[in-house]
Amino acid sequence: MRLLVTGGSGLIGRQLCLEAVRRGYEVYAAEHEVSVDVGIPVKLDLLNPLSIESAYEESRPDVVIHAAALTDVDLCERNAELAFRINYNATAQIALQAKRNNAFLIYISTDYVFNGAKGMYKETDEPEPINVYGLSKLKGEVAVKEFAGEWCIVRLSTPYGIHNKKKTFPEYVITKLAKGERVKVAYDQFTSPTYVPNFCKMLLEVAERGIQDILHLSGSTRASRLDVAVKVAELLDLDKTLIEPTSISELKLDAKRPMDSSLDVSKALQILKEKPMTLEVGLNEFVRNLYRVKTSGNY
Repeated sequence: MRLLVTGGSGLIGRQLCLEAVRRGYEVYAAEHEVSVDVGIPVKLDLLNPLSIESAYEESRPDVVIHAAALTDVDLCERNAELAFRINYNATAQIALQAKRNNAFLIYISTDYVFNGAKGMYKETDEPEPINVYGLSKLKGEVAVKEFAGEWCIVRLSTPYGIHNKKKTFPEYVITKLAKGERVKVAYDQFTSPTYVPNFCKMLLEVAERGIQDILHLSGSTRASRLDVAVKVAELLDLDKTLIEPTSISELKLDAKRPMDSSLDVSKALQILKEKPMTLEVGLNEFVRNLYRVKTSGNY
């Protein structure tokens, strides 16, 4: 299988490339400002339709996994034009080229397409985003349905894992607590934290089986950031008293967050061989792999 991964240097894209290469696929990793270090590099500027067309011509993919996006929720709120250019316009071009090249497109969307009023959202629930990021990603979903030929839309929630450039939330908490520093953590916003290696294995199963659907591929546990921080502290016997429960309203963020955008993964549990992980299982794997990587120095 020839696979094109957009956002090849990102948290999800890099892990996806690692897993796909391990399986023996011919992997083309799209890069722009940050160079990729896994797979065959392909230049791709999401703001340039000719660059997108050129990336397809160079890689000639059977499957495209569109992982690149503007995911900074507050930046999207401050710069809505950029958010829509990247998350909607570029996705429309990715979808058009997928159809023209007879490629199966997998689009990574988000739990933030929901308003957060009830939580445990099913794939059949009606999206109603409350911030620019969620709206731009929802418009990306619409573009995929309109312009792609064969497609699958997968929704993700609060990804965490190991990356060579930046720390995800559990590692941030570990670093702060290990230094004896206090950390403010929201107790009243709920999502479905997702361990990225588990997510990428589910994505590749979707690619291998050519599943055409909308799927929620998050972790299977509804949890707050406080839940995550406490579990991490318990796993490593760190001082939980340094964790300060804080209402998300006190954090003074630019963009409004859905209060409960947790995802129901019943469909994924039913149809996939690679099952969504619970928070406990995912964090255990994360901590084990984090210290293995740090010990080896192989970020």
